[in-house]
Amino acid sequence: MKLRLEDNTLRLRLDQPEVTAFRQHGRLETVVPLGLRATDQLTYTLERTTDVPALTVQAEAGCIRVLLPAAVADAWTSTEQVSLRGTVAVQHNQVLHILVEKDLGCKH
Repeated sequence: MKLRLEDNTLRLRLDQPEVTAFRQHGRLETVVPLGLRATDQLTYTLERTTDVPALTVQAEAGCIRVLLPAAVADAWTSTEQVSLRGTVAVQHNQVLHILVEKDLGCKH
């Protein structure tokens, strides 16, 4: 799973095996080591949940969680739909755009 942060956009891209794993388990996690200590890392997850009404993000120290409503996650993983989009209000009256996409690669 790839994470891309640019300006006010957070984007996750999943390849086909990751989409399949997410459909089966409802959660994907990537840990990026950033130093020598165990706490020197960034963890980002994609999670299927019944606790949110819309695509959203939660940030904690060293962790970014992208949460998908269960029905949205189920529909996205079982159809040809490529991307999910959402927005979240953040500080200073700004908006964070969230994209979750299937990385289908080039087809020649």
